[in-house]
Formats: sequence, C-alpha cells, structure tokens
Amino acid sequence: MKKIILASASPQRKKLMKLLKVPFTVRRSFAREKDTISTTVSDLVKDNALIKAIDIAEQVKEPSIVIGADTVVYAKSRLVIKPKDLKEAKRNLKILMSEPHWVYTGVAVIDTENKTVLVDHDKTKVFMNQLTDEEIDRYHREVSPMDKAGGFDIEGRGGVFIPKIEGCYFNVVGLPVAKLAQMLKKFGVHVLMLVMMVSLYGCGGLSSNFNTATDQQETTMYSTEREQEIGAAAARELEKEYKLVEDPVMSERVERITRKVSAVCGRSELVYVGKVIEEKKPVDEPMVNALSLPGGYIYIFKGLTDYIKDDDQLAAVIAHEVAHVTARHSIKRLQASYGSLIAVVAALQVDGSLAGGINMATLSMFFDYSQQDELQADTLGVKYMKAAGYKPEGMLRMLEALQEYDRKQPVRPKMFGRTHPYVHQRLAAVGRAISDDLSFRDYVRGTGEELNKK
Repeated sequence: MKKIILASASPQRKKLMKLLKVPFTVRRSFAREKDTISTTVSDLVKDNALIKAIDIAEQVKEPSIVIGADTVVYAKSRLVIKPKDLKEAKRNLKILMSEPHWVYTGVAVIDTENKTVLVDHDKTKVFMNQLTDEEIDRYHREVSPMDKAGGFDIEGRGGVFIPKIEGCYFNVVGLPVAKLAQMLKKFGVHVLMLVMMVSLYGCGGLSSNFNTATDQQETTMYSTEREQEIGAAAARELEKEYKLVEDPVMSERVERITRKVSAVCGRSELVYVGKVIEEKKPVDEPMVNALSLPGGYIYIFKGLTDYIKDDDQLAAVIAHEVAHVTARHSIKRLQASYGSLIAVVAALQVDGSLAGGINMATLSMFFDYSQQDELQADTLGVKYMKAAGYKPEGMLRMLEALQEYDRKQPVRPKMFGRTHPYVHQRLAAVGRAISDDLSFRDYVRGTGEELNKK
C-alpha cells in the first residue's frame, strides 16, 4: 500500500484521520493559500486544499497518496477567518451567533505515482445560541480560538452553544471523513471503517430535545432512528453470545410486564422488547443480572429469575432497565466516549445502514453505567411501577434479595472509584422515591449498617 500523507498539522484533522484505520504520516504545508473569494466559497476551499496537497506531493520521493484540506467559515456574505487576537475572536463569534452560518471544507487527494488528482468539498450549516460578553470571555479562557476556523470548536466546549447543525458534523471539525473515505476508495485505499462517525450522528448534526424522563433539555448527536439501529445491531451480537430461554410462561410474563411499564415511560416512539437469556454452556455460577440496550431492548438473565418471587419484583427489574433506555444512559455513554464511539462506527456502512459488526468488547460499554445512572434508573423505575399499577415496594424486595445474594459472594473491599452503587445505597434511594422522604430506615440503609434487631 502506498504511503498516505496528510498535508496538515491540524490536531483535529489528525484525530479524524485515525478513524480511517490506515497508517498515515503528517507533513505540514507552508504553501501560500488564497484568502479571498474570486468565484465561490466552495471553489476557494477546493483550491486551497489542492494547493496544500500539491505542495507536499512535489516534495515526496516515494509513491504516495497526499491529502490536503482547507476549512473556512462563511457568514453575512463574507469569510470569518482565524482571529488575530481575542478581541477579533469575540467580534467574530458575535457575527456567527447573529444568524446561521456555513462551514466549508475542501479536500484534495493526489496519487504522486500516476498523477491522479481528485478534489471535492462539503458544507455544513451551523446554528448557535446567543452568548453574553461574559460567557464569551469565559469560553475563550477555556478554549483558545486562535487556531480554529471561525474561532470556535464544535468538538469541545463550543458544542455546548451549538444546538443544531445541518450537514456533516466532522466537516465542521475540519475533515469530512465519510466523503474522504469515498475519495480514497477511488485510489484503491479501502478503509477499515467504511462509515465514519457522521453516520452514527445521522449527519444531521446536533439537536436539542426535552427528555421527559430526566426533565432536562439535552443536546444529542443522534436520532431516535439511529439509536434503534445501534440497539438492533447490539442485540444481534448479544443473542449470538447467549441463548434465548424457551419458556413460554416466563417469556409471556416478561413481555406482558414490559408492555405495561413501557406504556407509561414517556418514550412511546420506541418499541420495547423484553427477553430472558442464559449462558450457552453450563456454568458454576449463573449470571444474576439484567441489562438494556439502546432503542428499547431489555434482557433478563435466567439466573436472576430464580430470585424473582412475584410480578412486582419482575416489574422492578424491567422498570429499572426501561429507565436506562428512557434516560438514554447507554447512548450518552457512547456519545461521551470517543474510543467506544469509534468502535461502534465500525459496524456501519458508508450509506449509513448498519452492517452488524458490534463486538462484545464494545457491547460491554452499554452495561457499565455510572452510580448516578443506576440511582436515577431506580428512581424512575419506582415512578414507572406506580404508573403501571405495580407495587413499588417490589423494588425494595428485589434489591433485598440481591443484597442477600451479594452477601454470599466473596468479600470485596469498598472502593472510592467504584462504578456501581452498593445495594444498600440503592435501597435508600428507592425508599426515598417511594415515600418522597428519607426515613430513619432509609438513612441506615444508606450507611450500609444493619438495624439492631431485638
């Protein structure tokens, strides 16, 4: 394979190039670029990308594929370039906030051996919230605007005040990787990740929605449709590793309670599926657990069903997992984890459809919730149980059964960095959710101590 060279020193572009999973080197171009629009903005960025690519292509000795890129921001019929100082950066940001603006990125690819050249561009419409002078100053203290087109970073703190984009997210970062992948394919370079993160994000960009589960306005980089597709791919992989339990009575019971709980959870746009699974081979200690996947997939391990005594306890388990889905806990973890996001993208194709290649290592990320997520799922679960007609005390009994199970396991020391809350903490949280107050018994549960029995 020919050597691939990125003719840019931009750390953002270098990071995005790594998504392609092909070896490459970086050589900065010092060629003089155009700084005025003579025809169109798209022509400008394509010309500059080609200028950079030619500059490096003329310097290399061995057969190589050189990639050049150029990004500009266009607002109010003029270019908003990298600022010279903070004063100009502040002025530019106010211009960008005044109305939606466009980010253009030109890409040029040159094969130095056969002199083949391919040039293209992408553009994205960006919407910004209005910030006060104080907020702009605070942002600039956190993020230097001096090395960024337009003076803002969408991939960092700048994303907080960008509620929506129309077009490719990574184009705004500085390199439309999906388009680049298609261009490289014409040069015989088949990248490992055939759909970039832009496909995961839906290439519709950031959106801001009110989450009725958490009662918060949330900024997300994915659509409900994409969430369902990711969940479906993850479910396929999970069902390869574990087998579905063929128990008609238990299956009907799980499906019935899942329907009742999901009907009151607030995310009616999803289709919730409840299933019971178990290990494919006999094990000494069956899995005592339940889990959820994005899009509404709920799985209960057969080992846990041995501790479930009635429908209220089963509803507690299902309501807890449904709450993870409604609060978008797994998708938020995916969105926040750069490495995991890359791994999930490997399961997608260039056209954005899911190819189904999510592995178990990536799948495990969906099961590892924070303490706050677990406690929130318990609290929401109590709410759903009440609304669905189940007795929320069933969750207390279920947790007590799990606590008894934990006591039989090898002793584990308390750890400050523990990911999941201890069962006694969950008992206290559930007790508060049921009574809307902290009783003395809840307080004692929260400390992990036992009440004296006389």
